[in-house]
Amino acid sequence: MTQYADALENSALSFGEMYERYATDVLRVCYFYLGNREQAEDVCQDVFVRLLTTRPSLQEGSEKAWLLKVALNRCKDLWRSSWLKRVVLGSPAFELVPAPDEIGEMEENTAIMQAVHSLPPDFREIILLHYYQGFGIAEIAKMLELPEGTISSRLSRARKRLENTMKGEDMHA
Repeated sequence: MTQYADALENSALSFGEMYERYATDVLRVCYFYLGNREQAEDVCQDVFVRLLTTRPSLQEGSEKAWLLKVALNRCKDLWRSSWLKRVVLGSPAFELVPAPDEIGEMEENTAIMQAVHSLPPDFREIILLHYYQGFGIAEIAKMLELPEGTISSRLSRARKRLENTMKGEDMHA
């Protein structure tokens, strides 16, 4: 590893520590966003390569937010690409391997994850950051460089769409 990999500017964490601590979260967010494990792994790898090559000046405690922001931007780029739309749309969104005693819970989780995956990208990323990564509205607003009111509104509308989807109603109503 290079000197930069061992001590990123302004961060108390080395590259290896960041990878160890945050790679699973980055991969998980990418997978939920894209619905394709191979693409999620590629984006995750790309995020950490960018961390090494750009050597951003990260304040201590903001490392995860930077990594997830880069990951979401890369996921958006891939989602918009025509290749991804041809190859991924219509394919199964999630892979779950249930334990024998968790079948009912797995079916419910699968339905929820499919509903989240069916949301428009702007809503999906807010749900993923809030519920799956535990960020608050203010943190998400800072990460996505949007007003808190916008984040709050998107979260509320995303919840309503999820509720309608889970009830079997038209999600565009």
